[in-house]
Amino acid sequence: MKRLTPIVLLTVFLFFTGYSYAMAQNTGKKSMVLNGGNKGIVNFEHHMHQAIAKDCAICHSLFPQTPGSLDQSKENGTIKAKQVMNTVCLKCHRDMKKAGEKFGPVSCSGCHTK
Repeated sequence: MKRLTPIVLLTVFLFFTGYSYAMAQNTGKKSMVLNGGNKGIVNFEHHMHQAIAKDCAICHSLFPQTPGSLDQSKENGTIKAKQVMNTVCLKCHRDMKKAGEKFGPVSCSGCHTK
């Protein structure tokens, strides 16, 4: 039984260390549904975009990394209704297309669904 104790302690330590590391990364939700206004919702694969962009500031320089902050920023006038879509989303998708890389939708209906 005494041999088991160090193994159990090590397992618990590694579990909590890994958990703390993951929490420190603040990667947010894997996917989310964004309010897309009158064009319909946007099913947003957050972790996929993070893996491609690699820099949270690409999007989050315009709005905070908190749930609901995109809508809140629009409501309080910090950003305009289509600002993120036009200056970040579509720009990135079109730049990737020009570069011959795999790219996301380049039209409104490609992301918005009613």
